[in-house]
Amino acid sequence: MLEIKNLCVSMNDKPLLKNINMVIADGARHRLAGHNGSGKSTLVNTIAGDSAYQINSGEIIFNGKNITKENATTRALMGIFLGAQNVPEIPGLTLLSFLKHSMIAHTHFNTGKDLSMGEFLEKLENAREQLNIPKDWLNRYVNVGFSGGERKRVMLLRLVLTQPKLAILDEPDSGADAEVQQQIITTINNMPKTSFLFISHQDAFASKIKISETTTLDNGKIVIK
Repeated sequence: MLEIKNLCVSMNDKPLLKNINMVIADGARHRLAGHNGSGKSTLVNTIAGDSAYQINSGEIIFNGKNITKENATTRALMGIFLGAQNVPEIPGLTLLSFLKHSMIAHTHFNTGKDLSMGEFLEKLENAREQLNIPKDWLNRYVNVGFSGGERKRVMLLRLVLTQPKLAILDEPDSGADAEVQQQIITTINNMPKTSFLFISHQDAFASKIKISETTTLDNGKIVIK
């Protein structure tokens, strides 16, 4: 699903990642480990296309295509989902409207067809019921007034709706109580067609996911076992 070849990344001329080589297989549950500052978030944000990071050399191959020069929007539409640690509040934009426009864009990009409101509402209702998301959340502004755990549940709603090829989750367990953590674990384990790359510092959380491989970073480099 994803192959990273000799990737070197910097920010403001400061080297952050050095010669990263990594493969994530179809259907993988791939854990990214390492202490704070080792380069984990840099790597996942680079894969997602964050323009704050400069790719100095190397390639990112996603689903057989070289996406090294593609922007974040195109990567997302191609099927790369990012559940970031810190998500912005968007006053004035309801969650319902945000999800609707996201689904319309994904459907048109992948099929060339328009998504009807009826189809969207049916998909949304199925995902909402699956995750037990209160209906009144849909009329709230995106992440405004949401707790840490509620933001994680909104992330899961996006994830279930879009059904990405690759889901990148940067510390999904952080700021989530035991109930929400279990909901995250269940959702991951119930999406066999999606490959996951996730960061977690909690072994107890990670142990409940059927991890296929673990890659450890230290000082911007992969630790060779």
